[in-house]
Amino acid sequence: MTQDHPFAQYVRILGKGPKMWRDMTFDEARAAMNMVLSGEAEPLQLGAFLLLLRRKGETGEELAGMVAAARDHFVAQDVTAKVDFDWPSYADRHRQQPWFILSAILLADQGYKVLMHGIEGYSDGYAPTRPGLSVFNVPQATSLSDAAAQLGAKNLVYLGLEKFCPSLQMLFELRPLLGVRTAVNTFARDINPFGAPFQLQGVFHPPYKALHLGTVQALGQPNSLIFKGGGGEVQRNPMKPVLVDGLVEGEPVEQEWPAMTEENVYKWREEDLAPVQLLRLWRGELDLPVPILAIIGTLAFALKLTKPTLTTNEAEARAREIWESRDKARFG
Repeated sequence: MTQDHPFAQYVRILGKGPKMWRDMTFDEARAAMNMVLSGEAEPLQLGAFLLLLRRKGETGEELAGMVAAARDHFVAQDVTAKVDFDWPSYADRHRQQPWFILSAILLADQGYKVLMHGIEGYSDGYAPTRPGLSVFNVPQATSLSDAAAQLGAKNLVYLGLEKFCPSLQMLFELRPLLGVRTAVNTFARDINPFGAPFQLQGVFHPPYKALHLGTVQALGQPNSLIFKGGGGEVQRNPMKPVLVDGLVEGEPVEQEWPAMTEENVYKWREEDLAPVQLLRLWRGELDLPVPILAIIGTLAFALKLTKPTLTTNEAEARAREIWESRDKARFG
């Protein structure tokens, strides 16, 4: 080969010497990720690109460009649906029950249209989202068009990434080969397939809050709350104070939410990982104070995002009322 491969320019931007490398622009990141998702980058180039990007540290502008590329590669284009909340679920290896599913159900019960999307867990012994959704008969759509149709009748629908952007799903499968997570694990959370005006983001590492904030700002997302979530999911840890970063009507905000309990340790039991435990908690057959507070606290975040004038106490009080007044026999 006498000429550089077309993708080499993007590896070069990141891989030059200590004083020569630079961040990519939005357009460069979008073009690079478009080549990746089209299969135009060689495997060697892809590995170098992702690891150089991780070693450098991504920027919000770079991740926003990659989100734009992912949207370019949706299996179906120009599919629209009225969605209020975008709820990403991409923490594929957490060992916690996805109690947040109950928060999403309660939010949908308030009349909000919620799209939850994500990937499946990699290993047995973890508690991925989809089995938990199944026990509540939450529709799991087969495509963007199917999700749009389902949202016409239901307020909560799940859509797997492999159903609407399989080329991006394939990049998640590189983790066992590379040994580390990459920008893919970060920017996929910001895809927001239907452009919902409200978005919740749970991250595992607090430094990623600022990165996601920069990403959603670059994407023009109007309302978003970003916080350290249990297992990296949209799930509040009620045992600790939470510092939330976000956007409200396009303006950056910081919110301080105090701990909801004096408990500081919750021992997760193996039986807690069984999806049926979610159903038993809904029915009132289990008394698990910390998970119940996680459900209430997560719902409170969503309520405050839609009504910024609510105080944190008011949002939590309203969320508690919604939880306590639920129809326990609904999923009999």
